[in-house]
Amino acid sequence: MPCEKSRSKAMALVARADGVSSMGVTGDGKDRLEVVGDGIDTVCLVKCLRKKVGHADILQVEEVKDKKPEEKKPEEPKVVQQLSYYYHPGYYHYHLPPSCW
Repeated sequence: MPCEKSRSKAMALVARADGVSSMGVTGDGKDRLEVVGDGIDTVCLVKCLRKKVGHADILQVEEVKDKKPEEKKPEEPKVVQQLSYYYHPGYYHYHLPPSCW
């Protein structure tokens, strides 16, 4: 990215993308954009960058793993509400007459 204007434009485009959790400018010449997130469509993101900013390439795609695995808590039993219909004696209930066949 040759100038600060194109760098900020690229960062604004990446920030609007779905699934992006963080991003940063890396590299010796501040010419690489590092994007971290879940479910990012990299091909679509590069197409958008090429269209709006200029030349863009995918250099590396990898899965980021957590250093410390989370401890699984025992699942609490789910409470299922059962609805029942009952006749309340305070209401008037009208019965339909039997049908004649």
